[in-house]
Amino acid sequence: MRITIIGDGGWGTALGLLLVTQGHTVTIWGPFEDYLTEVRAKHENMRYLPGIPLPTERLSWTSSADEAVRQADIVVLAVPSKFYSDVCLRFARKIAPHIPVVSVTKGLCATTHLRMSEIAEAALGIRDVAVLSGPSHAEEVARGLPTAVVAAARDSQLAKVFQQLFTGPRFRVYTSTDPIGVELGGAVKNVIAIAVGVSDGLGFGDNTRAALITRGLAEMTRLACALGARPETLSGLSGVGDLIVTCTSRHSRNHSVGERLGRGESIDAILASMTMVAEGVWNSKIVRALAQEHGIDVPITEQVYGLCHAGLDPQRALNALMSRDAKPE
Repeated sequence: MRITIIGDGGWGTALGLLLVTQGHTVTIWGPFEDYLTEVRAKHENMRYLPGIPLPTERLSWTSSADEAVRQADIVVLAVPSKFYSDVCLRFARKIAPHIPVVSVTKGLCATTHLRMSEIAEAALGIRDVAVLSGPSHAEEVARGLPTAVVAAARDSQLAKVFQQLFTGPRFRVYTSTDPIGVELGGAVKNVIAIAVGVSDGLGFGDNTRAALITRGLAEMTRLACALGARPETLSGLSGVGDLIVTCTSRHSRNHSVGERLGRGESIDAILASMTMVAEGVWNSKIVRALAQEHGIDVPITEQVYGLCHAGLDPQRALNALMSRDAKPE
């Protein structure tokens, strides 16, 4: 099939490589032609997926929106949440309504608090945009390490389309009809990962990490269910699975941000030094706002918001969590 991936970051590139190795023809769209020229010449996405050689057969790069989707059988949206809405609008009326579209971005809109698939549906005029999420660091998928994720859509047949598309010898895809739970799990876990990183940066141990992951999952589940998700979804790959990998992996940008905060660096200095986006920084503000709107208790998210947006000291954040009123689990 002819697949278009909108987004030339690490995840979009890794999925492109996966699909090419499974026999598909892939076009990856990126916004900056100068950078794409460099990628073409070096056969490597040096900025976002360094060290991974990219094939020249069946993989092409373009900065033209029209060229990118002109002959696409399927479209994959892999743009960071911060730029997602603007890029979707750039492709408005360019993708035929019958073309299956899947969003692989983990995050929420800063202004509307919409999930990524909701933004895509509105901007592109497509009734049902599927989602793909789970514990899936781009670096490991690109190297062919075994990975399992979830494809979700309101229409179970659409979820199966993407299950069949992506499934391969080292990439297993399950299906779900709960895109709300799958997307919210992928967004909120980034916030919890920052908290775990702070704990590690402060020099705390396994007990603290396990407590934050467990209570973070409780926060994720409370909020997702209040927004219409099914609780069992948060116990699956796109919930607890993605939470574990993001809170413990050396590849996790969100954990890295938290760890540096715990060691005393400022959030401004950390973000200025990063090439790729740490979604949890922006999402902490959005998740907090959604929780307040729906009356959901999210104490860990509250402290991460304070660390990222209100200059809160990491030790004070810990004290605030540990001194909360005693309650049943």
